[in-house]
Amino acid sequence: MMSDLPRRRRLSYYELYTSLPLFAGIQSSIEEAKYVVVGVPLDITSTFRSGSRFAPEAIREASLHIETYNLRNNMDLEDLSIHDLGNLHVNPRIEISLDRLYKVAEELIGDKKIPVFMGGEHTITLGTTRGSGSDVAIIVFDAHLDLRNEYLGQRVSHATFLRRVSEEINSENILGLGVRAICKEELEYAKKENIDFFTTQQILMEREKVVDRLSEFLEDKERVYLSIDMDVLDPSFAPAVQNPEPNGLSYRDLLDILQRICDLRMVAFDLVEVTPPYDHGITAILSANIIFDVICQIEKSRKNLETKL
Repeated sequence: MMSDLPRRRRLSYYELYTSLPLFAGIQSSIEEAKYVVVGVPLDITSTFRSGSRFAPEAIREASLHIETYNLRNNMDLEDLSIHDLGNLHVNPRIEISLDRLYKVAEELIGDKKIPVFMGGEHTITLGTTRGSGSDVAIIVFDAHLDLRNEYLGQRVSHATFLRRVSEEINSENILGLGVRAICKEELEYAKKENIDFFTTQQILMEREKVVDRLSEFLEDKERVYLSIDMDVLDPSFAPAVQNPEPNGLSYRDLLDILQRICDLRMVAFDLVEVTPPYDHGITAILSANIIFDVICQIEKSRKNLETKL
């Protein structure tokens, strides 16, 4: 006797798998996208808490459970053109990974897109800034200066990356914010190379002075790269970072400053040093929110310019 039930269609192999989560659940075509998310699970030189290789997926997962409407900028992320490219294939030889990052950054920026790099350790910024051009200005939010010449015998690591960057661009085009952990060698190098930075204490006690200096720094800059190490936040806000330091910025402090600097001059940005094993998702949630906010702030700047024209 024939069953009344319809015969079940045989599934193709590609229907038996689930794709990795997309950042914010949004996927415009790569051709249409203005913003391209790239995960960089590089975690090779970590010296205290390893685990930043898990951050891209943790941030993606967190982004799926956050409302996409951004109240600060009156904008819905779902209305923007975003493409999640997936994760970079990292290599145990760090220079190979940095070269891959250089090529990805250079190509995306050359195609007039804004890459959003989710680390991974802070060393990734050495590769991504190489692909951003030698004329780019770099603003780094970080508890550390990362200006050592070597750390534990390595010249290329999370603790030396900004020293290497400063050797490849005009060091006066580097500005650090939220610094509160340095060594004598770094302080001497910063003075010698005219690398300016503001400590957390200066930001909290002399907010207007810092904002004025930021405006002055950006005044003649046409291209800006932003790097956010999540340890710039106080550990009470972001506990799951590679090298936590007390007396950091609050989440609101960070967003308020970002609102002053995120505009159309930004060619790319990264967010790094999240180590998901050290909390229950709080730091990943903050990270996804920060990326939301930066993208929306850049887009708001774009729309404001279009309105004026």
